[in-house]
Amino acid sequence: MNAIINLPLVPLRASDNESSELYSQLLFGERVEIIEIRERWLFVRNLSDNYRGWVDQKMVHVLSSSDEDQLAEKMKYVVQVPLTLCCKNHSNEKMFLPGGSIIHTNKLGEFTMIDEIYHLSSSDLISKEETNSQNLIPLALQYLNAPYLWGGKSILGIDCSGLVQVVFAMSGIQLNRDASEQVESGQAIDSLSETKPGDLAFFENSNGKIIHVG
Repeated sequence: MNAIINLPLVPLRASDNESSELYSQLLFGERVEIIEIRERWLFVRNLSDNYRGWVDQKMVHVLSSSDEDQLAEKMKYVVQVPLTLCCKNHSNEKMFLPGGSIIHTNKLGEFTMIDEIYHLSSSDLISKEETNSQNLIPLALQYLNAPYLWGGKSILGIDCSGLVQVVFAMSGIQLNRDASEQVESGQAIDSLSETKPGDLAFFENSNGKIIHVG
């Protein structure tokens, strides 16, 4: 059984309580597989990057088989600005979506979520099928002065691997969540003289474990 994130940011926690460590955040439009149900909590796997953790079930929308079929027929776009504003069609109620959010639609500038029609700027979106690594640096610079937050993935609070994952997603490239997993992607560079804009630098601790990425 799968669910979709229908709020801008949803905490993904280490265990099934509000005071538990923030592992990561789920972004609007991401889908999760429900692995376990425990009272009001769900243990889920993010289908974008396979990251697992606990979410409050009121913060997600469980998908029916017809919902899944409708999503499969739609194009996927990614929000490529730190925050974009969308508005409900009828009430004009506003919602801010963070960079990296996924929009399922076949009509740019408009999408439907749980029978509600929203409008947003099509210029803030990029197709998930479109890879443009040339944009990595300007996309990353949008996050200058964002506060650090362990497990964070938005302009309001973000960690090192969260920044890398979101910025690459904005360029059409899906990476894993943690630096220790991201280091397994791509190709190693033999010397600093070979580096290009957008290459990643990984840092290890005294035990040889990757603990930071830039």
